[in-house]
Amino acid sequence: MPQHELEVTGRDPACCEGLTAAPLDEERAGELAKVFKALGDPVRLRLMSMIASRGEGGEVCVCELTPAFELSQPTISHHLKLLRQAGLIDCERRGTWVYYWVLPGTLDRLGAFLTSPQTAAAAA
Repeated sequence: MPQHELEVTGRDPACCEGLTAAPLDEERAGELAKVFKALGDPVRLRLMSMIASRGEGGEVCVCELTPAFELSQPTISHHLKLLRQAGLIDCERRGTWVYYWVLPGTLDRLGAFLTSPQTAAAAA
């Protein structure tokens, strides 16, 4: 996977302001749009949820994901590819199966971006 695709979520949360802190520049808006577009499809959102529910460091085999949908295996693979290209998940082939996991910190960075300072202060 090209490195520029990982930059979408590979930033340190301390360096990146949230949505309410300041207007986004064109580059950052484009990066985040790719992530939200990937999550904007119900199938991809369910796939992301199924993978993320394994917890940090957890992984799931594509053989466990496919039966949950009334879609063909190539269609599921396409959706997983889009999640990978958005920098949300990664995978590894082991024999005939592919295993997927959420990239570390991805969900925390998205959450931090969407959290307003008031919400963060109230949660602390």
